[in-house]
Amino acid sequence: MGPGGRRRRLSTATARLADLEAIELPGGLRVHEARSWAARRDGLGGLAELPDHLGLWIAPCRSIHTIGMRFALDLVWLDREDRVLAVAAAVAPRRQRTSWRARSVIEVASGRGKDFAEAWAMRVR
Repeated sequence: MGPGGRRRRLSTATARLADLEAIELPGGLRVHEARSWAARRDGLGGLAELPDHLGLWIAPCRSIHTIGMRFALDLVWLDREDRVLAVAAAVAPRRQRTSWRARSVIEVASGRGKDFAEAWAMRVR
């Protein structure tokens, strides 16, 4: 398969995230873990949308960009103990955000950051 073939084949968030390990959160929310280079490379770029109940956890990560995104994201920044540090709301496409205190980030659909942050804080480890 040529360059970009895998990305075209996995053109929905559900398909692209299906093979990644997931953490179930209260309220029917699910966070998929992008820990490999391939999962981080594929990310959410180029997708038409991200369902409201799905998120992508990128670890380790202190900085993200939304180049190639077609929709805004909320970012849930986590510290080294995976506790919520902050939520950056409505990060538009073609932007970069950094949190020097963060060790990872959960990318979710715009408007859902607070819900994911609360559910993450309530999860059973």
